[in-house]
Amino acid sequence: MMEILATGPLNTVQDLGRFGYRNVGVTTSGAMDPLALRAANLLLGNAETAAAVEVQTFPFRLRFDQDGAIAITGADCRLVLDGVPLPPWWALPVRAGQVLELTAPVSGARSYLAVAGGIDVPVVLGSRSTALRGDFGGLDGRALQQGDRLAACAGGVADLPAAGLGVVPPETALAAYFPARDETGTLVLRALPSGEYDLFGRDAERFWAQEWKISAQSNRTGYRLSGDAIHPDTPVEMRSHGLVPGVVQVPPAGEPIIQMSDANTAGGYPKIAGVIEIDLWRLGQARIGSRIRLERSDVATAIAAEKAVEAWLSDIRHTAAMVTDALAGMAGRQGRNKDED
Repeated sequence: MMEILATGPLNTVQDLGRFGYRNVGVTTSGAMDPLALRAANLLLGNAETAAAVEVQTFPFRLRFDQDGAIAITGADCRLVLDGVPLPPWWALPVRAGQVLELTAPVSGARSYLAVAGGIDVPVVLGSRSTALRGDFGGLDGRALQQGDRLAACAGGVADLPAAGLGVVPPETALAAYFPARDETGTLVLRALPSGEYDLFGRDAERFWAQEWKISAQSNRTGYRLSGDAIHPDTPVEMRSHGLVPGVVQVPPAGEPIIQMSDANTAGGYPKIAGVIEIDLWRLGQARIGSRIRLERSDVATAIAAEKAVEAWLSDIRHTAAMVTDALAGMAGRQGRNKDED
């Protein structure tokens, strides 16, 4: 359906991830901002789990080989289709020969380009996600390159208005359920104390109180945080234990690491906290060099945020279905009128 004309490193095909294989050392992978990917798919009537392109290095430019429909969500990348600017969080029909370009984001770090039907690459261990460390999944287990061609899965049909259809981004629509950035612009994320939290004594309070900078030594595996080091009260040796995205480990140097989408499956550093799952999409949109602060939270708060997110996604699903039905009804009436003429 499309040919990649220009791309940077690390742009990949991702879905919601590969589950059930961490016990044999296979990472989950999947979108760094799963909320943006789910919303893009729902705008097109796809399954939420359909594969899309995760764009995190820019510019990214492609040409469509056939007519279809696309949705772009996530970071505001100043979208341009054949020279015409498009709003962020937007879905629209496209024609063969049109060129879409995404440039350096105004805000956020990653954009998601979904197509009607989903990106058609082989399913490996139940997922189409690219596992870069394992060289499998996605398109030949690697990042996208200039000249690559991506097809859509068969059966994908999205009836959209010619001008397109958009949604209110979650930063605005769900503002009441997520902590606002503080007065310095620092991103506030909620977390729960984890397994070895009590070992950190007074340093545990410093963990919550200070701002952390996302270090340049960060990637899809983990975000390393720069700041005043924290340490357990006494040195501790631990056996390796299972890890999942969101877990905050503290290596001997004292600068925490937050496990991300390509999280290690096991590790032996003490765990001080875990970012609640519903906040991970916000962390996935945080840029290298930006600042975050961890806020101690609770399970009830996390559940309330999850319910709000699911309601927002349900509204997108409902709206997209209504638009599709309305357009189908109009097409049917026009067909009957032609027959009568």
